[in-house]
Amino acid sequence: MKRLACIFISVIWFQAQSFSQSYVIPDSVKKVVFLGNSITYMGQYVSYIEAYMTLRYPARHIEYINVGLPSETVSGLSEPGHAGGQFPRPDLHERLERVLVKIKPDLVFACYGMNDGIYMPFDEGRFQKYKEGIEWLHQQVKGAGIPIIHVTPAVYDERKGKAYSNVLDIYADWLISRRYTSGWDVIDLHWPMRKYMEEQRQVDSTFRYAEDGIHPNETGHFIMAKQILLFLGETVLENAKDMKSALSGYPNGEAVLKLVEQLQEIMKDAWLTYSGHKRPWMKVGIPMAEARQKQDEIEKQIRALLK
Repeated sequence: MKRLACIFISVIWFQAQSFSQSYVIPDSVKKVVFLGNSITYMGQYVSYIEAYMTLRYPARHIEYINVGLPSETVSGLSEPGHAGGQFPRPDLHERLERVLVKIKPDLVFACYGMNDGIYMPFDEGRFQKYKEGIEWLHQQVKGAGIPIIHVTPAVYDERKGKAYSNVLDIYADWLISRRYTSGWDVIDLHWPMRKYMEEQRQVDSTFRYAEDGIHPNETGHFIMAKQILLFLGETVLENAKDMKSALSGYPNGEAVLKLVEQLQEIMKDAWLTYSGHKRPWMKVGIPMAEARQKQDEIEKQIRALLK
């Protein structure tokens, strides 16, 4: 109970700080890119954000582009024998320039950390590599004249390993601190996810976000999306419990979400193939011209539901 009380105090403080920060997407923004690892590639939180923003602001036309890459780090680290020794973890350093040049985003969200401690207990050297990687990412994106919003890593379930759960607590706290030391835009989803998990386990001791302790289910992705949307000023979602309740006030909300999910499933692979990467075993996306045709078809269906 003492540990739970400490977590609650930390979360309350972080949330109070979080709500003092907000970001209004400028009217000039047409392409929003999401960078990250397999959690981002899964794409559910990206689809939730796109569906909500499309319903909330039907007159706006923003393209939400998911280029999350499974296994990727920003630290450049890879554990021995990763993927059974088949390949080292991909490194964002190898592809970031192509993403920025070929996609030309107007705004970037970046969520790293889960893989960056390579699932080992805390080590100052690995932590330094993570910090250096995040600093490099920030400088590269800002240097290209593009705003960047950093997102803290999702939680690693301590039942799968307390040591690594603690690593991500430390990484998240450091990233949050950059709001104050450097004036960065940082969204915290780590501590809200941890708070919700601890609350649920008081009611149901078997509660978990993920079988593997890493990849969140729908509940986890909703909490991620909710924290990002709250940061974007959507305070009406503060009491929303799930995506269904978040969309309940909009006619055809669930139908729009399904179409957005179809669209994201097609486009994420198309964009990854188009921008290029070195991770093996990835689905090859269809050519961009063909993907754009499918995108237009689905978007027409979405627009029809918004009328």
